[in-house]
Amino acid sequence: MAKMLYRLGFWSAKNRIKVIIGSIMVLLISSILAMSMGPKLHEETTIPGLESIETMGQMYQEFPSMIDNGGQIQLVMKATANETLSTETTKQLIITELNELEKDPAVTAVSSPYENQSLNTDGTIGYATISYNTSGADVTEISKGHVLDAAEALREAGLQAELTGSGFVKMEIGGATEGIGVLIALVVLTFAFGSFLTGIIPVLTAVIGLGTGVMLIIMGSNFLDTPSFALSLASMIGLAVGIDYALFIISRYRQQLAQGFERREAIAIANGTAGSAVVFAGITVIIGLAGMTVVDIPFLTAMGLAAALCIFVAVLIAIITVPAVLDMMGGRIKVKQNKRSDRAILHLKKKDRGNRWGRFVTARPWLTVIFGLALLGTLSVPFLHMETGTMDDGLKSTSQTERRAYDLMSEAYGVGYHNPLMILAKTDGSPEAEANLAKTVEKLKTYPNIGTVAPAVTGASGNLSLINVIPATGHADVKTVELVKTIRSHTEEIAQENHVELKVTGSTAINIDISQKLNEALPEFCLIIVGLAFLLLMMVFRSILVPIKAVLGFVLSLGATLGFITYVVQDGHFQKLFGFNGESLVLNFLPIMVVGILFGLAMDYEVFLVSRMREDYKKNGDAKKSVLAGIRHSGGVVTAAGLIMISVFAGFMMTTDPSIKVMSFALLFGVLFDAFIVRLLIVPGVMILLGKAAWYLPKWLDRILPNLDVEGEEVMKIAENRQHNSRNASSDIFPRPVK
Repeated sequence: MAKMLYRLGFWSAKNRIKVIIGSIMVLLISSILAMSMGPKLHEETTIPGLESIETMGQMYQEFPSMIDNGGQIQLVMKATANETLSTETTKQLIITELNELEKDPAVTAVSSPYENQSLNTDGTIGYATISYNTSGADVTEISKGHVLDAAEALREAGLQAELTGSGFVKMEIGGATEGIGVLIALVVLTFAFGSFLTGIIPVLTAVIGLGTGVMLIIMGSNFLDTPSFALSLASMIGLAVGIDYALFIISRYRQQLAQGFERREAIAIANGTAGSAVVFAGITVIIGLAGMTVVDIPFLTAMGLAAALCIFVAVLIAIITVPAVLDMMGGRIKVKQNKRSDRAILHLKKKDRGNRWGRFVTARPWLTVIFGLALLGTLSVPFLHMETGTMDDGLKSTSQTERRAYDLMSEAYGVGYHNPLMILAKTDGSPEAEANLAKTVEKLKTYPNIGTVAPAVTGASGNLSLINVIPATGHADVKTVELVKTIRSHTEEIAQENHVELKVTGSTAINIDISQKLNEALPEFCLIIVGLAFLLLMMVFRSILVPIKAVLGFVLSLGATLGFITYVVQDGHFQKLFGFNGESLVLNFLPIMVVGILFGLAMDYEVFLVSRMREDYKKNGDAKKSVLAGIRHSGGVVTAAGLIMISVFAGFMMTTDPSIKVMSFALLFGVLFDAFIVRLLIVPGVMILLGKAAWYLPKWLDRILPNLDVEGEEVMKIAENRQHNSRNASSDIFPRPVK
């Protein structure tokens, strides 16, 4: 692979104009096709085959009027002090504004609070429902503008008027906030390279790759059910790794220039060495993301494949477009040539001087390892009581109208109003069926954490009835989950006593079931990922202990990440510091997502750091010096790469959507723990303690395993021979004067 990438680097540099124009043309063509097809994204996170989902299908068959065929906006209103919404002047004002909304051609129906019976017990709060002839995602800005105008008119009259509903609230897909993260990344790159011009190259190439990847995902959404948050996730990962991969190649290119290699030769070497590590790192991330398909959950599969596609494009841009851009930049990329005398260099080698961090770690390996293990172990403890679920508008900032609408509804109808349980009751059709159904309703009222239980509504068949249960607690409360479990645990008892079969459904029950399904799939997914990591790293490093150390490091950073998420998001610590607006269950698909993504990113840093150690160890056979060399050559690059990742994820954390915020928060601290504690603290310390044993591999196993040559050993031999021959040729043409 290294030789092929070496030749590819030469070809890209030689054909730089074609490559750069070709990359831009691919972006433009994919953009035109994607925009012409349009995105077909949705916000559903369902799992086919769940009993609660099948029950909902039966419910819709019996009660077809409950099917929501179009988007809706709820205009939630609260009367002024000492008045109600039924006061004559207030009622007339509300009806006038609602009549204006009916003039919108996209509106199919407007239901006032006086018609839909949404007024609360004291008549101070209620809502109007505006229904549209399109899905919620397709309600136009013009239609939303009419409702905003109506709300503003009511506010001017002294009422509180807020908006929510599928036609108004949509998940954010990127925005201006991510640009802040990119700017911070640019500052890091400028500092790392000592040049703004050099620093901007990774950002520009990453943007080309991200743009192409996003356009391909939009096109793919027309053929594969794709949740909207998959695009946000793919954007986060694609942008971060795109910058990092370019950084790795450019850093190696500058090192080769500093060693005196000709520019195109340096480009080719960088592509053959760092480029090999980029390809391998990209493959590991793709495996981690594509591995989500083994869970057999459609929305996770779409999410993983979308992000994997962005990674694939980022790798292609790094090994094809970046070499072309480097050649285009020519002498504008400056490096400091090493002008120290041979005697000084020899002196430094004898002293075995590395950077300060390298000397600190190698001098105190036990201290660094124990400190790192203790820190990550402590951070992992909250993971033991992690509870997963979904997020809603109640976790948004109070500066947003949908959050204020959520709070008004909670005030009017209780916090459980937002997460009702729909219970489908099947009777046996006997003369006592109605009485048995009534007994069942009364039985439900006795369970703990019940808010209200509405009277049963019987469907057209006469055998199926619907019971609406409002919990006393919100969706983010574990007691709500316990209520669902309680009802289900008593279904057999009720069937025997009252001859009524109960099945719990509704969005709350479905989300609880999805969370349980995801939690059950997590251990299997982790085993698959850990097994793949061990095999891949064993092939790369030709060692048994190094892959074991890498896998254990990944497990440590994973535990610390999930533990810290639980500590902040679920337990409620430091929420203001990180911009969260309330305690919540951990997002149900977050643990699997973090495993898949963090696995790939952890292997990125492991490969770039340890492969340089192995490269040096094969030259001198000194384990300690190889660790120093790895930190000296790759430690700074890994540090910059980690900071870039953190910067990009921090930009996405500034979003107002709680799901995007918690995903970026998890990835930010996952990278922080893995790059700076595991890879730059624990890994060097363990490598020192292992010594030469770290590189042991049985000879029989060495013969079986394929040699991936990620370090580009063969490439360096070719390049050094070329450089040597070039110097000899120069000496023949311009012989040195005889002293």
